[in-house]
Amino acid sequence: MSAARNRVVLVTGAAGFIGSHLTDRLLELGNKVVGIDNFSRGTRGNLERSQSHPSFHFFERDLSNLDSLREIVSSFEIDTVWHMVANSDIGAGVADPNVDLKDTFLSTFNVLVAMRDAGIRKLAFASTSAVYGVHDRVLEENIGPLFPISNYGAMKLASEALISAAVESYLERAWIFRFPNVIGPRATHGIIFDLLTKLSRKPVDLEVLGDGTQQKPYLHVSELVEAMLWIYEHASDALNWFNIGPPDEGATVKEIAEAVQRQAAPATPIRFTGGNKGWVGDVPKFRYSIEKLKRLGWSPQLTSGQAVKRAVSEIHAEFQQAVACSS
Repeated sequence: MSAARNRVVLVTGAAGFIGSHLTDRLLELGNKVVGIDNFSRGTRGNLERSQSHPSFHFFERDLSNLDSLREIVSSFEIDTVWHMVANSDIGAGVADPNVDLKDTFLSTFNVLVAMRDAGIRKLAFASTSAVYGVHDRVLEENIGPLFPISNYGAMKLASEALISAAVESYLERAWIFRFPNVIGPRATHGIIFDLLTKLSRKPVDLEVLGDGTQQKPYLHVSELVEAMLWIYEHASDALNWFNIGPPDEGATVKEIAEAVQRQAAPATPIRFTGGNKGWVGDVPKFRYSIEKLKRLGWSPQLTSGQAVKRAVSEIHAEFQQAVACSS
């Protein structure tokens, strides 16, 4: 069994939304953390807590540069790589497939090559519900076939296949975390961030993509990090893959839009653009099974609705702070 404490670990995407929260928590647990980010989506502000920690070492690098990555991993006795880097903007990947090829798939390929060359044998990987594609049934880990409908989902699924092959060849253990919709402070995209951005531009109404009936599970980033650490510590097969999500069927886009409206602009009307999808590659509804995770001993505390309410408040406060700092 592997404890997530007192180790030297590498976090890719350490300045990103999820990566920065994970980095902070790993440092709190006594780990020495080597962080990599190219700031394509992450921010220096996300590293504010970790930068002052004596056990944090940061490198501004792009994972497409394999030689640079090799140099970093060979400079530390790294026990585990936490690979969080990906293109999280599904729309950008639809507009330009090269984005997901480079940032989602080839980043994983290069990480695995560098790990093999350096003899690093443990990988924790951020995957996604998007690998499942569209299913009418509750999404369980062994459901199939898997036909993603976005380039992002396709490249994550291809990355999972690479990891499976690496476990057969040179990895001792790998953990694959299939995320739901993750929300909370430091967000750089997502429905809450996007709606608050629209309101910050003072529109006459709040435009919401789709008809509002889209329904998905939402998990607060703090609970996601704790779930990942629990899986890492308690799942000991060579290849471990788990859904992570809330204990319910999710929240609707209409409910989220109304929560944002109440928090930020009660007098601003909501306008839905129509249709049951928000964008190309959007899976409008899915239900996530976390029974496998529960059997491992971990369950979330917040429902989707509670996570949304908390995240709306947190992200709105960040928007207000940004405005105050710029004035």
